[in-house]
Formats: sequence, structure tokens, C-alpha cells
Amino acid sequence: MTGTDYEIVDVNESNLDDYDFLCKKSDKRGEGYQNKVSWIRERFKEGLHIKLLRVREAKGFTSRGFIEYVPGNRTWRAINAEDYLVIHCLWVVGRWKSKGFGTKLIQMCIDDAKKLKKAGVAVVTSSRPWLPDKKLLLKFGFEVVDTAPPSFELLVLRFRQAPPPSFPRDWDNGLKAYGSGMTVVYTPQCPYVAKAVAGVLKAARANGIEARRVELKSTEEVRASAPSAYGTFNIVYNGRLLSYYYLSPEHLLKLAS
Repeated sequence: MTGTDYEIVDVNESNLDDYDFLCKKSDKRGEGYQNKVSWIRERFKEGLHIKLLRVREAKGFTSRGFIEYVPGNRTWRAINAEDYLVIHCLWVVGRWKSKGFGTKLIQMCIDDAKKLKKAGVAVVTSSRPWLPDKKLLLKFGFEVVDTAPPSFELLVLRFRQAPPPSFPRDWDNGLKAYGSGMTVVYTPQCPYVAKAVAGVLKAARANGIEARRVELKSTEEVRASAPSAYGTFNIVYNGRLLSYYYLSPEHLLKLAS
């Protein structure tokens, strides 16, 4: 593909209404999408970056990928990464995968981190859904500097000597703090979360399980109270982490049994 077949747009406060941001764009009027729009507007004030990949298809340009990243002191992942940029999301969909777009998006983040005089770029990965795959990151020279249960790895690409990012070390106590029953801990950072939260609560209550929701409303709350490194969505049941991604009602009840 040539540059005339795609564009990567810097989505910001001035043009947010002109573009979608890929995730959940088929339901722009839905709660999850609208929550994300409100969240984005506030985060722009804190240094949020969104680079949106748009490719030419039969009906014109359409979004098919993006990268979202923030300064480390404003990340909505439960990590300590004060002097870094932190990638929240990296996604290229459908037939546009494996065409080099992920590489382009990561490079744009790296370039921004250098312009901002950051120590490097950090990202939370996992072998399970909802987080970036580390394979491409390793090709850039990212290295694993920390791990957290159940399957999280903290990767970093450092430009200079600085304390590496790290995970908090109090996961067990953090889980116990939510007490008995089922608690869905979430933020509006992901537009799929609203539907996922509603689905968990409905399934739990239909089967006689006490269930509640807790919204984390700031980066400080995420670092202090998130039950896993993925601060945006977690299901806690009787002091243990059931999942940090959406589960079908059947799978949820099986894990809770």
C-alpha cells in the first residue's frame, strides 16, 4: 500500500467529532461509546495521544486500527511508570493485520516519547484477551521488566538510564478489600466495558450471587485499588480475581462455583 491508500490521523480535541476511534464504532449512541468520548475529552487535558489508522476501501476511508498512549503518571493501568509514555491499546483489525501498520503506530509512539524527553515507552501485555500482544513489541527491543498475576507482563523500551516501570506488589490485599460476593471493578477507558459490566451483574444476580459494581474514577484510584494490572475491567469474587476480560454467563458461573 502507498501513502495515498491510508492515513494515520492524530485525533485531538479539535477533530474528535470528525472521527471515530474504532472500538465500538458500530454503536456510537451506546453507553460504552459515549462514556469513552467523555473520558477521552478529559484525558486530552492530561496528554492523551490517539493515532487512528484509516485505510481506503470501496466506500472510502474507514478506521481499521489505532494506538492510544498517555504519560506514565496518567496511565489507567495499575503500574508505576512516572517518566515513561504508556501504551494503553494497540489494535489493527481484519485483513489489514500483518501489513506493517502496527509497526508504524508503535514507531509514532516512540517518536513522541523521544520528543517529550521521556525515559522510554512502557506497555502492559498478556497472553489473554484485551491487551496488546508482545510479539511485535519485542521486535522493537522492548524487554520484560516485571510480571503480575495471572498473566501480565510489563514491557519497556528505554532510551536512557532511569528506574524501570513496575507493578504494585499488593495484589492479594487489594483483592481481599472487595470482600465477599462478586464485584465488577471498572473504568470508562474501554467502550466495551459498559456492556460487559451489565452482563456480569445480570448473570450473577440471576443465579443468586450478590453482585455490585465499583467505578475507579482516576489514575490514582486505579493504582491504589485496581485488583489487577489491567485497571479498566476486573471481576472479583470472594477475594479472588475471576477475570479481567468479559466472560460468558456460563463461563462466569463455572469459575465462581
